[in-house]
Amino acid sequence: MRIGIDVGGTNTDAALLGHDDRVLAAAKSPTTPDITSGVTAAIRALAPPVESVTAVMIGTTHFLNALVEGARLTPVAAVRLGLPATAALPPMADWPARQRAAVGGHGFLCHGGREFDGRPLSPLDPDELKRTAADIAARGLTSVAVSSVFSPVAEADERLAAEILRSELGVGVHFSLSHELGRVGLLARENATIINASLRDLATVIVESFGKALAEMSITAPFFLSQNDGTLMDVDFARTCPVATFASGPTNSMRGAALLSGLGNCAVVDVGGTTADIGILAGGFAREAAGESLAAGIRTNFRTPDVLSLGIGGGSWVSRDGETGPRSVGYVLTDEALVFGGTRLTATDLAVAAGRADIGDGTHVAHLGREFTERALDRIAERLAEGVDRMRTSAAVLPVVAVGGGSVLVPDVLPGFADVRRPGHFDVANAVGAAIAQVGGEIDRVFHVPEGRRDSVLAGAREDAVGRALDAGARPGSVRVVDIEEVPLAYLPGGATRIRVKAVGDLDLGRLPEATGAGAGAISHA
Repeated sequence: MRIGIDVGGTNTDAALLGHDDRVLAAAKSPTTPDITSGVTAAIRALAPPVESVTAVMIGTTHFLNALVEGARLTPVAAVRLGLPATAALPPMADWPARQRAAVGGHGFLCHGGREFDGRPLSPLDPDELKRTAADIAARGLTSVAVSSVFSPVAEADERLAAEILRSELGVGVHFSLSHELGRVGLLARENATIINASLRDLATVIVESFGKALAEMSITAPFFLSQNDGTLMDVDFARTCPVATFASGPTNSMRGAALLSGLGNCAVVDVGGTTADIGILAGGFAREAAGESLAAGIRTNFRTPDVLSLGIGGGSWVSRDGETGPRSVGYVLTDEALVFGGTRLTATDLAVAAGRADIGDGTHVAHLGREFTERALDRIAERLAEGVDRMRTSAAVLPVVAVGGGSVLVPDVLPGFADVRRPGHFDVANAVGAAIAQVGGEIDRVFHVPEGRRDSVLAGAREDAVGRALDAGARPGSVRVVDIEEVPLAYLPGGATRIRVKAVGDLDLGRLPEATGAGAGAISHA
């Protein structure tokens, strides 16, 4: 059996799945301020036979919340290799003031970097790096983010620079290297690396807290964290790459919706307590965003699902004129909503008043006029339909799968979308998606594609991606390529083409080392 857990802004959801991916039990618990105790409560509500649990998969908002709040972040030394180029915009130049202040705003420009084809942009200067290390040590910084021009093509400069800095700074200093985190595009990749470095200390605390929570429940099975591409990472990788958890919640919901509905290609509307996240499933996996994305207002380019978030959820405030959101009561829904004896009119109250849900005490919303209630719910349906229409890429008929505890707000028919489905266990689809997460391998590089050699280059890229998935712990024979993206770079010579290949496979627990509740296992290599 496997346990899937997803920590949301309002509820922590849990699901217990058997070996055949059948949902055996499901539970919800209010998300607590410390989050970890909410996880413990959700598992306790499942009442799993702990001796039969082989793995626990957790999707968490800890790290994204810390970035959004600008709290619990570690000051970072941002080292960029690119001089004499790249000096016009220093690291973190476009960051919001709160987040920049939280990580300290320490930027260091050094020589190094590569051209798109791997040729040196400028040679590394070891003495310059040693002076930089002395400056970093003088400022008391213990987390370093190293970024280099075109490092996804040639990573040697980042690795060598890290070795020089590490030899000068000694033990106890963490390093995050951009070629391990982001894609082609220096500034957005550098931002992702700095964010990751700022979360390293928090990641250690969070991983240990999850391990203790499972130990309290006498669960000794390994646990994993969900990544934002629908794959898993073990706790060791989570400590070094916490940024990979960003937006894992919507991805889990979409993966869960695919399993529960039996649809591999559809739109998914995941309505939680605070937001409604709309995404598109293609081949059972969430469509990924093209290019850059924003995390707390910061441009990044690591992989992330293409999701449209609307301020509509079960805990959303409803105004006197019937507009819903974007403000929400969040995890205090059971204290503040009218149906629970509170004083705030929420979207959940509308659903109860309209007879769509049996939650709390319906007598507390008996005074709501039918016309007002229907008008407000119709407006929600219109906004959701508009969101789905914005996300689809063709006029073809597209079924819509509604999941999440707040999906009682979604009617049986949306304007323009007659096929709306709400599968069994829809309210814990995110936890189900976490439980069925697979192991992934991905490559994203600029290749030289000589004339007449395209097929062989693509075959080599596919082989590399499959190999990474196997190295990450996928079961041999289960790995398949699920996405190939090929973009010729017409402005570069030599048939330069950016090729991205993603492969996934089932987690092979039999290949894992002896594990405890502290966690061990596979990761997704990218």
